[in-house]
Amino acid sequence: MNRPPAPHAPVPHSATEDAVAIFTGVLMISVGVAFFTSAGLLTGGTAGLAFLLHYATGIGFGKIFFVLNLPFYWLALRKLGREFTLKTFAAVLLLSLLTELQVQFLAFTRIEPLYAAIAGGLITGTGFLALFRHRCSLGGVGIAALYLQDRYGWRAGKIQMGVDCCIVLLALWTVEPVRVAWSIAGAVALNLVLAMNHRPGRYMVV
Repeated sequence: MNRPPAPHAPVPHSATEDAVAIFTGVLMISVGVAFFTSAGLLTGGTAGLAFLLHYATGIGFGKIFFVLNLPFYWLALRKLGREFTLKTFAAVLLLSLLTELQVQFLAFTRIEPLYAAIAGGLITGTGFLALFRHRCSLGGVGIAALYLQDRYGWRAGKIQMGVDCCIVLLALWTVEPVRVAWSIAGAVALNLVLAMNHRPGRYMVV
């Protein structure tokens, strides 16, 4: 009886591949952030908290996002390793810089909130997928979601979806309900990309 050939061992990503993937993922996420901010929407995770503080205080999203992520590097370093932590720190720093400078390169004269939510969510989710597949995240909930997936096999996308929807609901205190509804649609679109494409057995992260 012929046995199926043994699967080939995955080839680790090179440093160049990691750098290109991280830049590509962060750039896509920054475009998604531009969609959300132009329509006055929010998202989940640490970015969602940064949006809330940005709308409440007027301080730049990038500055708040960078500071909010600082406490999570301890968990990343302890549970996910130095390489993951360094990649994540670089991605967070790059996103913080891009979102601060992006107004010089990208502006929308008109954008419908529902379109911004769905398109922004899908673009952002694809960017996160690129980061996750190269052992990187944007800190915060992403670090916890990847740890729980590696440790218990729980899908990172489902973890993030639950947390993201809870954070967006908190915005009801400061944002009108219709924009919160569009924001939830964006969070669902974002996390559907992750739930369908980033799960144990579907892709070997190396």
